[in-house]
Amino acid sequence: MSRIEIDLPADFVFTTHLPIRITDINYGGHVGNDTVLSLVHESRMQFLKSAGYTEMNCGGKGLIMTDAAIVFKKELFYGDTVIVSVKAMNFSKISFDLFYKMEKIQEGKTVLVAKVKTAMVCFDYTVKKVAALTEETIEKISSM
Repeated sequence: MSRIEIDLPADFVFTTHLPIRITDINYGGHVGNDTVLSLVHESRMQFLKSAGYTEMNCGGKGLIMTDAAIVFKKELFYGDTVIVSVKAMNFSKISFDLFYKMEKIQEGKTVLVAKVKTAMVCFDYTVKKVAALTEETIEKISSM
């Protein structure tokens, strides 16, 4: 069976800390795969907010996530704080990738929890069509 591989960028500028809540825990006693994607969504929202954007207004247009890949490395448990670093790369006229490095502190050391990549497409919700990213938007979020 072939495995998904995600090569994370060497450097990240944006980082956020998210507490793991009791409602994030599944029947296995750890954070479920669906919750990891929710944590990624929250991290993406905070990343965009730090640039003055939202998913509905990223340089005047919206964003749609067209795919997601997650490589799990360690479990997250209630009481953990996940440290999520986000970086935008691989820009085209209408899209870009976001990479997420998810870590936690365990026994005094930072350990990798998951590597995630999402593909984002710029979308004009008023006409329901893919739209071009502005140069200003590309410059702004690529420098983060």
